[in-house]
Amino acid sequence: MNVLVLLDYAAVLIFALTGALVASRAQLDIVGFAFLACLTGVGGGTVRDVLLDRPVFWIADPTYLGVGCAAAVAVFFTAHRLESRYVALRWLDAGALAVAVAAGAGIAAREGAPMPIVVVMGMITGCMGGLARDVVANEVPLVLRQGELYVTCAFTGAAALALLRLIGVGEAPAVLTCAALTAALRAGSIRFGWALPLYKPHPKRTR
Repeated sequence: MNVLVLLDYAAVLIFALTGALVASRAQLDIVGFAFLACLTGVGGGTVRDVLLDRPVFWIADPTYLGVGCAAAVAVFFTAHRLESRYVALRWLDAGALAVAVAAGAGIAAREGAPMPIVVVMGMITGCMGGLARDVVANEVPLVLRQGELYVTCAFTGAAALALLRLIGVGEAPAVLTCAALTAALRAGSIRFGWALPLYKPHPKRTR
């Protein structure tokens, strides 16, 4: 099993855990847990594969859905033990983002996509599942929260992978660098408040 397949499995598992945590916050039943977990786990990769015109990964291998459902069942019976489900959600989501960006950008690079497409595919794979999760659960999407780095983390990690592959760095070091950089930026934003300046409209002139 190659590194990109492993990353896809890891991304599905961790994102599915976050989807199930959101389901627990919404007090859904076990089927709702499974639905939200699978939606979150496979959402970004599905959009990636459709846009790259390749077989959708979870249709080609339904094991991914089993991974998502297993994550949902595990969280259904254990979420009440967590001291803060929101804190767990943010940190799990950070890990899922890092893994999914690396998987998406790495797959696009392997498909021979040009550098801008590699970056976009990494961002889509990392962001779309969590965005779908939060929209369906009627929560403010983590990807859009003010004063936090999220899409910027995905962009930076995917761009690093694309650049490394362009200059001839091997696939495994490139995807690991991408995941580490994405994770470090997201963790820094959560832990230390790293953020880019926000847009501030100019005050209206009184005269």
